[in-house]
Amino acid sequence: MNEPESIVLKDELSELLKRCSSETLSAALSFRENKDIAKIEPIVLGIIDRHLEPDQRVVFKNSDDSLRLYEDLGLDSLTMLEIVMLVEQTLQVSIDNEELKDLRTLGDVKQYLDAKVRGVEPPNRSKTFRIEEVASIMPHREPFLFLESVTIDGEDVRGDYKITGNEYFLEGHFKEQPVFPASIMIEALGQMCVFFLLQGTHSALSRKVKPDSIFFTACDGIKCRRICKPGDVLSMSVKVSRIRHPLACFSGEILVNGQKTAQAAEIKLAFDFYPVVDGGTDEREINTDSELNGVSNSTKSNAPSGNS
Repeated sequence: MNEPESIVLKDELSELLKRCSSETLSAALSFRENKDIAKIEPIVLGIIDRHLEPDQRVVFKNSDDSLRLYEDLGLDSLTMLEIVMLVEQTLQVSIDNEELKDLRTLGDVKQYLDAKVRGVEPPNRSKTFRIEEVASIMPHREPFLFLESVTIDGEDVRGDYKITGNEYFLEGHFKEQPVFPASIMIEALGQMCVFFLLQGTHSALSRKVKPDSIFFTACDGIKCRRICKPGDVLSMSVKVSRIRHPLACFSGEILVNGQKTAQAAEIKLAFDFYPVVDGGTDEREINTDSELNGVSNSTKSNAPSGNS
């Protein structure tokens, strides 16, 4: 790059990164002039820092690659979009919206951008769904939805639910001593299994599963070891044991603050696929108005614990 071009580039980046630190600008110049891959990290960190409030900067400064951008740092979707647009312009890369949804931690972002700049396939990673995505997919609805976030990693599923104390059944379970029912904990594990059938990948799931076809059939090996009260966060995990249409079997466990709380050796669900119409197309692809969010009208009025 000759001197006039270098001056133009510096002016361009100075305007683009005018609210970022001088270190971020210097790293961006080095990257654009020399394609120095090592500068990606300081560029990304500097751009994120530029969009943070003072209290968020404290968390960011003391974090590592496991920092969750939404949950730990408190970024909202609009701020995340602004960060992405600035990173795209600075690094001259394009970030796919579908891939963006899977970038949950600082480490995810670094690895993804490093791969994009190198021109290689981004690494496979787990897929995480936030509460609004979970609600749009599940046939369950409040007040009987006990998932706030779900992560699918191969055939393993992880999820969380915080007991708020506002759950309607706690008014009578028990008087002046609210205790989260063990049966609802198992229900929450069942809902994780439902979510996998709707969003997970498995060789036996050759077609889209119909949400209102999923029903609980059996549960075995249940153990509950801890009382759960408002304020506790249920850290749940389920794993696929075997799937063969029309049955799916899972095992599941719940931890609270790292302590074993509940487990189910086997959770068995019955399910069915969307029917195939003439031409080999799933009915779901045609009937998008009623089933786009994974819920039909009949499901809205009849999606209790039978779906898990």
